[in-house]
Amino acid sequence: MRKGIELYSFKEIERIRRACQIVAEVLHILAENVKPGVTPWDLEMIAREETKKRGAKPAFLNYRPPFHRDPYPAALCVSINDEVVHGLPKKDRVIEEGDLVSIDFGVIIDGYAGDSAITVPVGRITEDRERLMRATKEALERAVAKAKAGNWLSEIVETIHSTAEEYGVYPVLRYGGHGIGRKVHEEPFVPNNRKDLGKKDVKLRQGMVIAIEPMFALGTEETIQDGDGWTVRTKDGSPSAHFEHTVAVTKDGPMILTEI
Repeated sequence: MRKGIELYSFKEIERIRRACQIVAEVLHILAENVKPGVTPWDLEMIAREETKKRGAKPAFLNYRPPFHRDPYPAALCVSINDEVVHGLPKKDRVIEEGDLVSIDFGVIIDGYAGDSAITVPVGRITEDRERLMRATKEALERAVAKAKAGNWLSEIVETIHSTAEEYGVYPVLRYGGHGIGRKVHEEPFVPNNRKDLGKKDVKLRQGMVIAIEPMFALGTEETIQDGDGWTVRTKDGSPSAHFEHTVAVTKDGPMILTEI
């Protein structure tokens, strides 16, 4: 077992589940509010209010992730079209018909974190965008099924990558899922692209809790960072999609904690 990976008891997993259920509830409300004319900042305000109602704290707001030197300034990541992940919820961006809007959200309650992401189509979208969404969602479903004690992390990665190939889309490089529990980001890193796996593998054990989050793009696996210092975009400007569940590895198989 790789050093630094937490194993959680059943009671602790139930506490993580509580955070995850709040995340799922808020994401459901946000999805209903994604429509033409709405701004990402409108969604941010809804997320903060709904989180407060439930007695939790936004996990991302003022959080300094291990991959960035500055604290994140919002509760949500709202990434639209070619924005893959970490999109800042801006007041001057207006959501339009045909957009793909990815929302990544987490909360902390009673010392435990939950994290999930969805991609919402705005009205009618192109066939290519429908295929991209379908591929990303199916990759998540297939990858979750591999989150069993005794399996290897590489099986999750290979499942995600091969699903992208099956649909003719691309798993982005350098971004992926992670362990989660007392902290938002814990070991291990869960790549989406097999090139990021490296030579070391991790055997999945009962008590591990991981966020699995396929991020696919229509035209490339390469990304660039926006001038705002956070937003990650596809290098070729093609659209992307992102789905995520927090999953516990139990003796009875994978347990999706962010499902309602």
